[in-house]
Amino acid sequence: MTFLLDQLLFHSANRDAQAPALTLLDRSTSYGELADQVERFASGLVRLGVGRGERVAFYLDKRFETVVAAFGAARAGAVFVPVNPLLKAEQVGHILRDCNVSVFVTSAERVELIAPTLAQCPDLRQLVVVGPFADAAVDDLRVDAVSWEALIAELPGRLHRVIDTDLLAILYTSGSTGKPKGVMLSHRNMVAGAKSVASYLDNRAADTILSALPLSFDAGFSQLTTAFHVGARVVLLNYLVPRDVLTALTKEAVTGLTAVPPLWIQLAQLQWPASVTGHLRYIANTGGRMPRETLAQLRAHLPKTKPFLMYGLTEAFRSTYLPPEEVDRRPDSIGKAIPNAEILVLRPDGTECAVDEPGELVHRGALVGMGYWNDMEKTAERYKPLPTGVGGREAGMVLPEMAVFSGDTVKIDSDGYLYFIGRRDEMIKTSGYRVSPTEVEEAIYGTKLVGEVAAFGIAHAALGQAIVVVATPPAGGELDAARLLAACRKSLPAYMVPAAVEIEAGPLPRNPNGKIDRKLLSTRYEEREASRTP
Repeated sequence: MTFLLDQLLFHSANRDAQAPALTLLDRSTSYGELADQVERFASGLVRLGVGRGERVAFYLDKRFETVVAAFGAARAGAVFVPVNPLLKAEQVGHILRDCNVSVFVTSAERVELIAPTLAQCPDLRQLVVVGPFADAAVDDLRVDAVSWEALIAELPGRLHRVIDTDLLAILYTSGSTGKPKGVMLSHRNMVAGAKSVASYLDNRAADTILSALPLSFDAGFSQLTTAFHVGARVVLLNYLVPRDVLTALTKEAVTGLTAVPPLWIQLAQLQWPASVTGHLRYIANTGGRMPRETLAQLRAHLPKTKPFLMYGLTEAFRSTYLPPEEVDRRPDSIGKAIPNAEILVLRPDGTECAVDEPGELVHRGALVGMGYWNDMEKTAERYKPLPTGVGGREAGMVLPEMAVFSGDTVKIDSDGYLYFIGRRDEMIKTSGYRVSPTEVEEAIYGTKLVGEVAAFGIAHAALGQAIVVVATPPAGGELDAARLLAACRKSLPAYMVPAAVEIEAGPLPRNPNGKIDRKLLSTRYEEREASRTP
């Protein structure tokens, strides 16, 4: 039986120790070799005095050591904290201080870049350095430093007791509104997620899964867990441009790729090798709605590849998926609940919405996380007891069941399929109407006049909010704002037509998880407008 995160790896190693587990560039490591490294790293943490539940952070690009650090911390009974390698020193310092990290794993090059920040982390007592480093680089940090090689050199020893409800990981959200929040996930959350996702993607040992998303992103880490659950191979990719993804797909004969909409939009505009669809069994979208035009372009490139449209939130890992056979009938749907989860659409009073009535998406089940680290107020906003009479809750059940109230507005059709309307905090209120920015973006993508687009609302004296669009030209073409607005007037009601179009060369800015950063774009726009005001 598999209850703990590290058991996903070790059970696959026991089935076939020689099977390839990870590939990076021209190097591969087997399940047996990876399991040995994880065991040694876990034992090394315990020898360093790491207690059960202590936080171990890693700040590395994708490499074998990154995976070993995560699964090794889990095996030791510690809590791993993946820090996005794109973050800067100040953001890294916030995470380390916020969750009281005691052990920090990073590379020699990164130590020198963030040394002043590390010196401001009072709970940090141990540095594990990947690659050669000079003692002078860490002397001023007032923490002990050990090389990766030294830490894993000794034979495995005794480890802490761990059960599946123990805290496993703290994943920090992007922080587009205020400081990042640390979402707490248990072993049960991640293992249940791996089993559920692998079941509907039909993952198998023969699969080769491309890891293109950051491992600090829940969907990115899920590429490891689903693969290890079935004994598949993961190809780690630190890509610079989207074409690198296509190169990796071809070189490694990848069978599964999951990405976020901004990457899919860029990939859809490239010329795909005809051979890819012969081995790419599925593609999956997460982290936002994929524009219908982008989906059509991808399907033209990949006629034999199955598309899975997914929805998830870090607070509950994965929530819904649309089966490929439903894509033609319901291309705008985010699907139904994944296996072993229930998705409800509730009114503000906690009662269930009727068919086609907008309400809040609420997730219940084994994937519901453990709240936000050290933040009772924000936890109470998002994690709430499931109301009696909803989702099988009977009045006689006296212990509360916590569910995730997503903050996302959705509706459900008569067949039980869900449709994303928008985030509650991103909805645009204009001329007395509530407008979803994704609906405006979808219409603009449908014009085929843009490369990328983001819509948002800004304060307006008469309208309440005016709709502003920032767009990039299509690949190899130009963008005319007047022509785009004329096309919008043909496809959108008057109150949804953008009041302004800003053209940027592109690509549009992303948050650390690769999603287009609407908050940053709206802030930039407002600052530009303010500077123009005499």
